[in-house]
Amino acid sequence: MALQHASSGQVIALQRSGEDVKQFSSIALAKTDELELIRLVLPEGKNMPEHWVKGQVTLQCLSGAIAVDAHGRTVVLHDGEMLYLEGGAAHALRAESDSIALLTIVLKD
Repeated sequence: MALQHASSGQVIALQRSGEDVKQFSSIALAKTDELELIRLVLPEGKNMPEHWVKGQVTLQCLSGAIAVDAHGRTVVLHDGEMLYLEGGAAHALRAESDSIALLTIVLKD
């Protein structure tokens, strides 16, 4: 069965109060030929090894703390903070605490 993505104009719940991060998984919320929106769920200690994507990326921390290694340095995103990465920028992620983030990837050049 194909994954149901949100349609234009549909409200998407990114986070609910009291959610236990360990019970939820990352999911693609919406995807078009040009854009992909992903709710990224990272339990404390979860690592995403260094990787890159062709398109530009934004990562908005909705809750928790996420360490991002990119451009030769490490920054930690906290609730309400966002990071932009140019397309092709190598990066790695590490959840410093249970975290939920909104990941946006531009797919079209």
